[in-house]
Amino acid sequence: MNSINFQQESILNEVLNQLKESLAGEINELTIERAVIGVFFTGVKLSNGQGGICATPIKVMPDAVCCSSSTGRMPRAGSLKGRLAVGLVQEALQEGDTALKKALAIAVLSALSATVWAIYPPHDYVIERDADPLDRNYSPDNKVVVVGALGPLLKKLRVGGVPYRILEMDTSTLKPEEMPHFWPPEKAAEAIPWADIVVSTGTTLINDTLEGLLMAARPDTDFIVVGPSASILPGPLFARGVDSVGGVLVTDADQLLDILGEAGAGYHFYGVCAEKITLRPRKDS
Repeated sequence: MNSINFQQESILNEVLNQLKESLAGEINELTIERAVIGVFFTGVKLSNGQGGICATPIKVMPDAVCCSSSTGRMPRAGSLKGRLAVGLVQEALQEGDTALKKALAIAVLSALSATVWAIYPPHDYVIERDADPLDRNYSPDNKVVVVGALGPLLKKLRVGGVPYRILEMDTSTLKPEEMPHFWPPEKAAEAIPWADIVVSTGTTLINDTLEGLLMAARPDTDFIVVGPSASILPGPLFARGVDSVGGVLVTDADQLLDILGEAGAGYHFYGVCAEKITLRPRKDS
């Protein structure tokens, strides 16, 4: 894990500023062509054809009932098409805005990041296509903390006899055999330093907990962030100590949005209209 540079800006605001620098005037011309808030994932297509994705924070949905007092929790339904992409992000990242709006903003950041990658291939990090940073061997000698109910990884750790802890807000997402490894989120500062490897879902970007987790990790910890919500320019993540990022690159935005609108998940879109990518800092030669 790299040493953490303490930043004044949040990760997402820093990503936005880097996008503005890379795209210059072009960013002020890109608009939302389509937006879909699906059951599991939120996706957008920009006016340049690039698509982006983020997990839908469904756990906040019960708060969004159909009445005038709660419409502020939702994005501007029916008026997103044609909106300036950068303006939508800036509005959603304002302090106190809702998780659902922030998820939509991250999907836009994802599409803008894909725009940068298409025009300016990165020099200080590498993009490995059709690759997942979790496809690795885990030794019983390594202690692992998993932030979020990543079922396939938890099974792999359990079968391999790897000691692990799970930080998860909703215990209903865990299987009975996983419950002995459960740690409540309020004990994160105690659980994280124990780990040699930390794997965090990208949803920690939505609920603003990722930076705290990074600050709690040991300097030698291998810190991995994975999931569609992490499909953004990785520089601000690397600067804070993330060692690798596993995200999603949208290859057919319209098809992806059609799938998401029908409650589709990764099983439906991977290898069809999106592929997994791994982002890693480029090692000095």
